[in-house]
Amino acid sequence: MGVIAVLIFALNYLQEYISAILGEQVAQSLRIKLSKKFTKLPMNFFDTNQVGDILSKLTTDIEKVAEVIGTSFTRFVYSFLIIILVIFMLFNINAKLTLIVLAILLISVVVTYYVSNLTQKIFSRDVTSLSELSSITEEALTGNLVIQSYNKQKDIIDALDKSIEKQYSAAKTLEFTVFSIYPSIRFITQIAFVISAVISAVLVINGHLTLGLAQAFLQYVTQISDPVTTAAYIINSLQNALVSVERIYDILELPEEVDLTEDTHLLDNTKGQIVFENVSFGYTKDKLLMKNVNFTAKAEQMVAIVGPTGAGKTTLINLLMRFYDVNGGRILFDGVDISKVSRKELRANFGMVLQDTWLFKGTIAENIAYGKPDATHEEIIEAAKLAKCDSFIRKLPQGYNTIITSENGMVSQGEQQLLTIARTILPNPKIMILDEATSSIDTKTEKDIQAVISELMKGRTSFVIAHRLSTIKNADLILVMKDGDIVEQGNHDELMKVDGIYANLYNTQFNQ
Repeated sequence: MGVIAVLIFALNYLQEYISAILGEQVAQSLRIKLSKKFTKLPMNFFDTNQVGDILSKLTTDIEKVAEVIGTSFTRFVYSFLIIILVIFMLFNINAKLTLIVLAILLISVVVTYYVSNLTQKIFSRDVTSLSELSSITEEALTGNLVIQSYNKQKDIIDALDKSIEKQYSAAKTLEFTVFSIYPSIRFITQIAFVISAVISAVLVINGHLTLGLAQAFLQYVTQISDPVTTAAYIINSLQNALVSVERIYDILELPEEVDLTEDTHLLDNTKGQIVFENVSFGYTKDKLLMKNVNFTAKAEQMVAIVGPTGAGKTTLINLLMRFYDVNGGRILFDGVDISKVSRKELRANFGMVLQDTWLFKGTIAENIAYGKPDATHEEIIEAAKLAKCDSFIRKLPQGYNTIITSENGMVSQGEQQLLTIARTILPNPKIMILDEATSSIDTKTEKDIQAVISELMKGRTSFVIAHRLSTIKNADLILVMKDGDIVEQGNHDELMKVDGIYANLYNTQFNQ
């Protein structure tokens, strides 16, 4: 007996272990597929989807699928086998009575189908509300400084409370519906037992069934109750998991950003001339933001892009980097249409300093070497010196080995900007893009960094976006944008003579 008990324990443990491992393998596989997919999706996906919803699919939906596969699947198989075995035994005792029992149990199939369809809709609302809650929470955490600065704590709390209440209501309705299947199926199986008992009694009295077989039959009917209830509950869970599967495959089946699989080497030995020829673009094809944009940026020129908010300055840069492809016209890099060049090859020629700094969790050295992972320590230090950040780095606890992120407060906003400039310098790009690069730096630091940037721009084509026109007064070419179009272009003196939008912007800033 002891050996049998140990064997049963071992088999049960093995079953649970295999189930758990299977679930985790499925979760791992889905996470890897989703993570790879995110790197291949076009930029408009991230423009139109909230971070919280994306994270919800990576966590909640995958965990739901893994849970069902890891635990419910083996339980369902076990319950199904028990049901088949019991039905076989019932038929051996009395086929007609078994058919009556099965007819009654078919009601449980109808109930399961109805409840499963109902819970699937409710579960869809539940995961959607959970995604919305995740998005609001993510905004509350990342925007905490702004929220407190404007004393908007109550507003964000109210928004969170509303979202939490919505999610709680959906979850409560879901739980009520899901667990209603237990008493429903149990009630049906009890009816089957009562009817079986009555009919069995009649058959025994009339001599068509022995008392022993009647008892055995009723015992088997009792034994079928648990596996039927379990199977019904698991089928319901599987239906809910299908909602998560659909949400996951909504991402996996999205069209990927089409690109050349290999570098074309069309941009070897680049000079840095950029030409926009009749470029038209819209984030949606039926609504163009740019129409017939034309300009030429000669090699090693400094090109400034100015204009009011929403004029299309950042969009122009996005097209140049091929974060988006043009709807009409073409963009030439040293005479080569960039649509014929792989994105990897194209972007290797650009260095970008964005308005919003981004540093990943890692050492300062790793952050600076982000665009050139094989850089030597000496090259990293040289880039830091050029960006005027070597001195403050050496004052940190572990110097270049100090662990930082954008949020941990180890370095100031201005210092983060300097680090991103060092990161841009290291790969020695042919074209530099500065998108409001000095907007978050104090006046003294801005003067220092402008001197560095001026030096770095020598021998490179550069595109600079800035609201402060003092930073781009010496630009070789200034593009003035409004409503997606270039309405003026020329150098500072030429545009001041035109006395148009640029002159008005310049005079407004310097007369304040």
